[in-house]
Amino acid sequence: MQILSKKSLALGGFAGLREVRLVTDSRLFGSRKKPETAEGLGQFVYLADASFNPLGETGMHPHKEIDVISIMIDGRVSHEGSLEHGKGLEAGDVQVQRAGGEGFSHNELNPDDTANRMIQLWALPDEAGQPAGYKYYSPKAEGVTRIYGGDKSQSETFDSQTAIDIIHLSAGKSITLTGASLSYITAGSADYIDNTQRHRAEDGDLIRGHDIEITAHSDISIIAVSQIK
Repeated sequence: MQILSKKSLALGGFAGLREVRLVTDSRLFGSRKKPETAEGLGQFVYLADASFNPLGETGMHPHKEIDVISIMIDGRVSHEGSLEHGKGLEAGDVQVQRAGGEGFSHNELNPDDTANRMIQLWALPDEAGQPAGYKYYSPKAEGVTRIYGGDKSQSETFDSQTAIDIIHLSAGKSITLTGASLSYITAGSADYIDNTQRHRAEDGDLIRGHDIEITAHSDISIIAVSQIK
């Protein structure tokens, strides 16, 4: 089991937001990868824990052949762009934008005069040339909500052999992540246990492991990445 803490990494950012990048996969970043950051898992290649300045924004910018997942933790974001222009996100909401071969442009804005917090993830699509698309989720308050990954026979999520789930557990509840996984805690703390180790992990920790049992020490929120068998 490996744990990377947000507190151990430098704060960066651009335009109207500040962020800590925890995952910068070599397949995407090449020589620009910071060696202290983690590699991805499957098609998952990027994770940044971002805070928008009061009234800050990213500025309009394009993406192509990438899937962009935005998870609102605190505050609000106003979404502008070529997909679902005018959509708003509040704490707990998730938007997933598939760029595909068509591509999309977007600008995310903080409409408030206080800072907010949003986690952004990127995943490479399993196949190139797909149409652009947008999906919105409001994860359930307890349990697991899948926001990405699955086969083409369903339309609840964008298809991928890499799955991304939002997990909310009450204090004392447990869940097991089978196989290889990467998980990022966005609230609370939990004990992470595998065959040989037990670690207490908390908000801002990225955990890589295999067949991990998670027991919530407090109410906890987790972003979990795994491979679909």
